[in-house]
Amino acid sequence: MVGLAAAMVSFAESSELMGQLVGVTVDAKQVERTAEALGRQIAKDERSVVEPEAPCARTMYLGLDGTGIPMRTSELNGRQGKQADGSAKTREVKLVTVWSAEGRDDEGRPVRDKGSVSYSAAIESAASRDVDEALSEFAQRVEREARRRSFDQAQHRVVLGDGAKWIWNLADELFPDAVQIVDVFHAKQHLSDVAKAIYGSDSDLGTQWAKERHEELEQGKLDHLLAALSVHAQADEEARKCHDYVLNNRHRIHYPLFRAQGLCTSTGVVEAGCKTAIGTRLKRTGMHWTRAGADAIIALRCCKLSGRLEDFWERRSAFATGTGR
Repeated sequence: MVGLAAAMVSFAESSELMGQLVGVTVDAKQVERTAEALGRQIAKDERSVVEPEAPCARTMYLGLDGTGIPMRTSELNGRQGKQADGSAKTREVKLVTVWSAEGRDDEGRPVRDKGSVSYSAAIESAASRDVDEALSEFAQRVEREARRRSFDQAQHRVVLGDGAKWIWNLADELFPDAVQIVDVFHAKQHLSDVAKAIYGSDSDLGTQWAKERHEELEQGKLDHLLAALSVHAQADEEARKCHDYVLNNRHRIHYPLFRAQGLCTSTGVVEAGCKTAIGTRLKRTGMHWTRAGADAIIALRCCKLSGRLEDFWERRSAFATGTGR
């Protein structure tokens, strides 16, 4: 009960719930110790137990993203960040999400299938060198989750991301035959940023320019889009970067083709996962985490939200009684 409560709300709120709903006094510090200990057990179980399930749909999606969480000062010594003095206040949690979207809305767009989403996350690096024999920590996590969901067994496999280079490096390494798609809203945001850089924030010309570029993107007129960006690329750094972004991701932003194939073109499920699995619990006012504490609660929360807590508890109970050895 303590673990369930602490997976969903703060340690102080969990303590209050235990008293109100169960009539048991458990102070907040004890909730913290109990929940983190359970989270560490879950994290260990996640690394060691991979039980593949049948693919839940013909097309499976795997999304990757990262989100920063506030850390204690002692956890940030020597780390570079985005503060004015170059220091950091956060560390990035990387998340892998797997889901299906066989349903369709009234306009025929794919809709996430209820109960199909799973999450796995931690403060881990996705970086690896060519000389490294082993996958990076996060790449190993992604590989485990893909095996757990039988992603490689689905007839069609799609990797979705916001365009960050580390996402595509990882996708190329683990899923070379999967379709790669850049989130359409991130691509549009890049174009809107160029419009603001060229014309200013409140310019009608900028609004019209961005609208035309968005339409070219949606219609797959990438040569027109690149030509429009080239006009400004020499004089404006934002336009130059966006030109390179479109050019490098050309095969990932062919949205008319993806829509014709009935594929998702949005990372909404992934971004919602960052908020649901990480932000709602770990990014609340006044919270500052150690890496060990954050990873424990993230493991606990992802296990709960992915519907795997009962399976873990059965394995834990079997081990405790000796029947699982």
